Amino acid sequence: GVPWLVLQHDTPWDARFVRGFFRVYCKAALYSASGATASYALWGRLPFALGALLLALLAVAIKRTWLPAMQGLEPRMLAQDAAAVGAFRRLHMSLLSLNLVQLVLIVWGVTRISF
Repeated sequence: GVPWLVLQHDTPWDARFVRGFFRVYCKAALYSASGATASYALWGRLPFALGALLLALLAVAIKRTWLPAMQGLEPRMLAQDAAAVGAFRRLHMSLLSLNLVQLVLIVWGVTRISF
C-alpha cells in the first residue's frame, strides 16, 4: 500500500483502486485472524486467541468505517474538491499506519510463542 501514496488520488480510479485493495485486505485479514483465533483457542493459548480476535474485529471496523468514508469522498473527488482529495489521502495514510502497527504487533507476538 505504501507505493500507492505517490498516487495523487485526484481521479476516482485511484480512489477505487485503493478502496478495492483495502476491501480485499479486510477480507483476508478477517479470515486469517478468525482462523488464528480458533487455532490459538484450541491450542490453549488464550492471550494469543484474544489478540487474533482483536485483529479480526479491527478488520471488521475498517470495513464498516474507513471504507465507507473513502467511498463517501468519491463524489466530491469527481467534482475536483481538493479538500476531499486531502481527506482521502489522510484516510489512506491512517490505514497504512494502522497496518504497520498490526504488523509490528503480529511479529512481536509470533516471536514470543515458545513451543
